[in-house]
Amino acid sequence: MDKEELKRQTNKFAHRCVKLALSLPNTILGRHLQVQLIRASTSVASNYRAACVAQSTASFTAKLSIVIEEANESLFWLEFILEENLIKKELINSLIKEAGESAAIFIASRKTIQKNNQ
Repeated sequence: MDKEELKRQTNKFAHRCVKLALSLPNTILGRHLQVQLIRASTSVASNYRAACVAQSTASFTAKLSIVIEEANESLFWLEFILEENLIKKELINSLIKEAGESAAIFIASRKTIQKNNQ
């Protein structure tokens, strides 16, 4: 998968998470989870874009590390929403899978960069 495809994928992921977050119940917990999921998922996309224009390998690696953290956090919030039975499993499973796969892709990329720069 190339850089432009990853930009599109992370952008779509953020949009899908926002839509899911906005469908959460209007309760204290629902509103808290909305904010957390929206913040983490949009951060995946925005920080990946920032990584793509990094001026150095060190800067790219640092931004990619943020992307990994935010993808992992998005995964946490999605799993938490599922565990609290706030969204039907069928509506959230694909996002959970995508968050995990994205984190794995970015972790592998970071390892490759770090290995190539030793």
